[in-house]
Amino acid sequence: MRRLATIIVLALLVASCGEGGLLDGVGDRAQDAVVGSQVATTTTLPDTGNGLVLRFREAIEMAWWNDGIPDQRIGEPSFTQGVVWGRAEARVIQASRAEIAAALPGIQFPRLVAEDIGWATSQLVFDVASAQLDPGTSAQFGLWATEPYSLDQSAAAVLRVGRPAESALRGEIIPEVVSDGLSLNWVVGDYRYELFCQSTLAEEYCMQMARSLTPLADLVPVVEG
Repeated sequence: MRRLATIIVLALLVASCGEGGLLDGVGDRAQDAVVGSQVATTTTLPDTGNGLVLRFREAIEMAWWNDGIPDQRIGEPSFTQGVVWGRAEARVIQASRAEIAAALPGIQFPRLVAEDIGWATSQLVFDVASAQLDPGTSAQFGLWATEPYSLDQSAAAVLRVGRPAESALRGEIIPEVVSDGLSLNWVVGDYRYELFCQSTLAEEYCMQMARSLTPLADLVPVVEG
């Protein structure tokens, strides 16, 4: 597999590449509530054998851009999907991690992200004609090295989650070099995952993030009181 880069240089581009593109909808700004990030806990993985030492932060420590959406109502999957759909009635709708975890039970997300990634944006993706989640891509997440939408830049990586085809191989991560980066595809449980990493993000980071999946529900803060 061709190495895409050996150094993280996470200063990246703006918004989407158009419907159906790898960055489709990720840069659509819908709300401005940013959750304050905590001091990152750095996880260092051993030398990969080529002199690259990988440094990660816990995904739960990122600033999750949409967690502050007002009037969230979390319930059964169909209820939560309906609440989010009623917010905008559009193909791509901003949603918090709690809403996505409720709307798509069992969905997973990388536990570790590259150390320079500090923000996450999150959306549910609908089929507008039916007002139901699009089975091809039901949720997507942008992973950002700079505050989302603040500069002429886009996400360092994009994770898309949908339903797999019946014939899809399960467990194996399939890499594909694409325009501007690397695309990883794999199936775990009830979902198909596609992680696209910009060419400025070293291939090893992309692979390790894919391998660190954990239930998204475990990354949702517990609200006390």
